[in-house]
Amino acid sequence: MNMEYSVRKGVNIIMTDQQPTYPHLFQPLDLGFTSLKNRVLMGSMHTGLEEGKDGFKRMAAYFGARAAGGVGLIVTGGVAPNRAGWIAPFSIRLANSSQVNKHRMVTDTVHENGGKICMQILHSGRYGYHPLCVAPTGIKAPINRFKPRELSKRAIKSTISDFIRCAVLAQKAGYDGVEVMGSEGYLINQFIVKKTNRRTDEWGGDFENRIRFPLAIVNGIREAVGGDFIIIYRLSMLDLVKDGSSWSEVVELAKGIEQAGATIINTGIGWHEARIPTIATMVPRAGFTWVTQRMMGEVKIPLVTTNRINMPSVAESVLAEGRADMVSMARPFLADPDWVLKAEQGRENEINTCIGCNQACLDHIFSQKTATCLVNPRACNETLMPFKKSKVPKRVAVVGGGPAGLSCAAVAAARGHSVTLFEAAGEIGGQFRLARQIPGKDEFEETLRYFNHQLQLHNVDIRLDCRAQAGDLEGYDHIVLSTGVIPRKIELEGAETSTVSLYNEVLTGNKAIGRRVAVIGAGGIGFDMAEYLLHEDSSPPSIPSFMARWGVDTHYEKGGGLGEIVPMQPARELYLLQRKKTKPGAGLGKTTGWIHRMVLKKNGVKLLNGVEYLAVTEQGLLIRHNNEKVLLEVDDIVICAGQLSELTLAKELDGLGITYHLIGGALKAGELDAKRAILQGTELADSL
Repeated sequence: MNMEYSVRKGVNIIMTDQQPTYPHLFQPLDLGFTSLKNRVLMGSMHTGLEEGKDGFKRMAAYFGARAAGGVGLIVTGGVAPNRAGWIAPFSIRLANSSQVNKHRMVTDTVHENGGKICMQILHSGRYGYHPLCVAPTGIKAPINRFKPRELSKRAIKSTISDFIRCAVLAQKAGYDGVEVMGSEGYLINQFIVKKTNRRTDEWGGDFENRIRFPLAIVNGIREAVGGDFIIIYRLSMLDLVKDGSSWSEVVELAKGIEQAGATIINTGIGWHEARIPTIATMVPRAGFTWVTQRMMGEVKIPLVTTNRINMPSVAESVLAEGRADMVSMARPFLADPDWVLKAEQGRENEINTCIGCNQACLDHIFSQKTATCLVNPRACNETLMPFKKSKVPKRVAVVGGGPAGLSCAAVAAARGHSVTLFEAAGEIGGQFRLARQIPGKDEFEETLRYFNHQLQLHNVDIRLDCRAQAGDLEGYDHIVLSTGVIPRKIELEGAETSTVSLYNEVLTGNKAIGRRVAVIGAGGIGFDMAEYLLHEDSSPPSIPSFMARWGVDTHYEKGGGLGEIVPMQPARELYLLQRKKTKPGAGLGKTTGWIHRMVLKKNGVKLLNGVEYLAVTEQGLLIRHNNEKVLLEVDDIVICAGQLSELTLAKELDGLGITYHLIGGALKAGELDAKRAILQGTELADSL
């Protein structure tokens, strides 16, 4: 009997005899000179391994694991064709034959594991974070401190030659093909649109001239590599910036790229400087596949769609409804290298689902760290954190079923230990049970589904509604305390009144909240609470409503696909307050923080820093701000002022002289950090 898990809140398991199948997803794709075994493309993503110590060895293990996991076609992170095309100084490039052999480590490993792999050629253009960056016109990008040098006619022709040489070297290195990066606002994209191409020579002006650059690159590569080599062109189908390409221009370019010799066209969505979320967790699943669907039938070569496709049922529906010929996923293969195999074998409940958080992948890259995954810390660490069965099975007690405890219990049990999990609540999840209530964070339910299944798969003794005492822990070889955190209360005159609530009381639905609210604490929890209170419910938005709220025109009547923003009607009037004088939300994620700040701004949330809290009164909250006393006339006050480690059991064990391991929020409260918690649980379980 196959077990299907519901993602409805509070529902863990539904039993069914139906074995799911995904006929469209696992239909081979004939490319003429070669065939792909399924319709799954592992999309390009820079990991930081490319420039790290033993980087190619680690990349070989990383890509090899995904090939063994059944991916139809892999695309590497971006490789520059020359120095000017670097993303940053000394980032990976392929420009001469001396660099070929290192790439062989990657291609040989992928082929040994039954996979195919293409190398992405990416020239950063004005996005290059270095003083050598170039562009069609010398216009500085708003997200870069460096102003690019304008390419001369000679330099343009030289750059085209560099792309071609890079592709030839990739072929020599054993790659099955290349992907030409023509989207996301990188150099090729910069040539295509008026926004960044103000040239008046044959490389600028009208659209026919502006697309000469990409067409010359694809034509040149095809001529140089022959007919039996995959050329993917990453086409920006939706720029999401002012003065971006019109739909008719996108179609014209697609047809030109097909004629130039491309094998496949992949979809690119949005420039990096666009102020519209495209891959964050609040984006509806498969939210941008409508763009690729518009292109279906315009060209004869296969089209790949992308963005926020993270489960087999989503991918299957996209293909079955004719929205694309293939689906591209990048981060889902950080989360689970065996995604394809599990889907094919009807084990989708074992898939460790990407929740679109960006915290350990993109945020790491933008902080010059190696990427990994919040829900799978082994990602990109395959050679450093290999999974190994234990030679000596032990009895392990894990107290607390939050992210840290769940990862520890699941990994320890998978390694062969006998594990008992004690959880005081009636269901697992800890702080994730609260986080899933936040609009845009419903994907967290998938992580709980995954862990729930892993615990059962590996025979963990799960004891719910059981607050462990010292006497319950006798006879175990290891005791792990992942008892989590409790909300920090604040000392404030009048704080004991019914109008003051802790964040957990609100998110569990135990307190009804009025229409005017002050939220004390502007860290991650405070921002989450504000977003929660802005909505009447936490149901994910439909694709049309999401596009309307962010000003994306699905009719594509203007260049770039931008339209009028249709604001949502906020459910409440909010104040978000903090004591610190620093910018509210300063600690939010590098790649998603701007989204949260923009949501609050668009919905009229008043953010105040440098606040002194004076008293709760019958009229609201009395504060001092800018050296003046101010009464905020609010109905309710929600406290999001941090957390304290829950150490009641730890102190009891200390008194009895019993040793234990401490992980997660119990070890360090601070800002809630699921990435740290799951990593600690995994590392500890590996060491037992």
